[in-house]
Amino acid sequence: MPQQFPDQPNVLWEQSLTHAGLGGIAATSKYVVFGDRDDDDFHDVFRCLDADSGEPIWEVQRLAIDSLDYGNSPRATPLIVGQYVYCRGAHGHLLCLRLADGQVVWERNFRDEFPVPDELPWGYCGSPLMVDQKLIVATGNPDASLLALNPINGEVIWKSPGRPLGYGSLIAGNFRGVKQVVGHDQTTLGGWDLKTGQRLWTIEPKVDGDFNVPTPLVIPGADGSNQLMVATENNGIRLYRFDSSGIAIDPPAIDSQKLRTDMTTPIVVGSNVFCVKTFLYCLDAASLKEKWRLRDKAIGDYASLLASPDRLLVIGKGELLLFASDGEKELISRMRVFPENQTLYSFPAMVGRRLYVRGSHAVKCLQF
Repeated sequence: MPQQFPDQPNVLWEQSLTHAGLGGIAATSKYVVFGDRDDDDFHDVFRCLDADSGEPIWEVQRLAIDSLDYGNSPRATPLIVGQYVYCRGAHGHLLCLRLADGQVVWERNFRDEFPVPDELPWGYCGSPLMVDQKLIVATGNPDASLLALNPINGEVIWKSPGRPLGYGSLIAGNFRGVKQVVGHDQTTLGGWDLKTGQRLWTIEPKVDGDFNVPTPLVIPGADGSNQLMVATENNGIRLYRFDSSGIAIDPPAIDSQKLRTDMTTPIVVGSNVFCVKTFLYCLDAASLKEKWRLRDKAIGDYASLLASPDRLLVIGKGELLLFASDGEKELISRMRVFPENQTLYSFPAMVGRRLYVRGSHAVKCLQF
């Protein structure tokens, strides 16, 4: 993370795009991968660029015709694991591609194989999760709400019946010795046994209507055991502890309405929680009490957050904002990346001293 921005951004390369994107960027020192759409908006297009030059290496297309709110581009961030990348489209496609050349190793179409009873106005949004040689994905199908797939061939290891699909990503955590998948379905928070897919616990929120977009976070507790931090727009930010069986205890240990984020996932650095919802918020990680909030023209309903032990990077409306991550209310530096104001919904990728960020019509590689 830079200590301060230069006067002008050092743009190593820029690649023009036809469509704005919602899904995040995945990158290594050699490859940059993201989801896109074709000119006619009929196909998902998964693109791979050379990390040094920005030149295209490969692209893979799949027919995906629909009309989703906020456009039809993939919402999920591709997942790079070794020599493979797992790409998920908003219309049900999941592809395992060889990273070097884009060759399709296997693929599935959840909309055809595991249909859902309700419309999905935002499509399939959650990013794939790899843990213990299992690829975990949510489908929202009543008989297979959650799936564990063999990442080598795409075959089903287990399927868990359940509720309709949520719009956030899943995580994995070890809570009181029980390793589990944790996340939201359409209306509830839950945990699933990683070995079997059995649902272990369910928490109904006090207030209905959350879209459940932000990703839950695993937070170490004072006693050394893991806790779960969750933030949503109608139910605020909460901290859940777990009993000796690995079951989340409801009501939460701490419950605050100081932060009610609908899209941005909080980030924890040391004793501080940072998040964006109209303001940049800083909360105390132990108590969830507000330390401060800051209003800035580059901050809106959503911003991506990246952090190191001493710096917090906020990717706002076409600008980068740099703060100290020790909790001081101080803007250290700012730098405009795109000439016009635009909300950058696509989560960036940082590899070494390079930041890959996507705007409305271009991907840029910045060197710090």
